[in-house]
Amino acid sequence: MNWIVAYDVSSPRRLQRIHRFMVGQASPIEYSVFLFVGTAKQLEACLAELGRLIDPRDDDVRCYALPARGLQARIGCATLPAGIQWTGLPAPLGGPLP
Repeated sequence: MNWIVAYDVSSPRRLQRIHRFMVGQASPIEYSVFLFVGTAKQLEACLAELGRLIDPRDDDVRCYALPARGLQARIGCATLPAGIQWTGLPAPLGGPLP
C-alpha cells in the first residue's frame, strides 16, 4: 500500500534528524513530504520511530493513505533525474496514466 507522510518540524536539528531517518524509509517527493510504500505494520513502525524523534508540543506529522487505483500526477519539474523512471511516482499531469 502507498501512503504520503509529511511533517512540519520547528527545530532545524530535529528536522535534519527526521529527514535522514525518512530518506531511509521512503521516497522523498519534497523536503518534508515522502511516499511510503509498504505494509500497514511497516508504516506503524515508521510512525512509531517518528513519534520518538519529534517534539509533540511543537512538531506535526501527518500520514495519508493513497487509494490503490487513484489518479497520481504531478505538475512541474521531474522528481527524479532525467532518464530514471519509477512507476510508483506520479506521472506528469497530462501524461500516461498507470
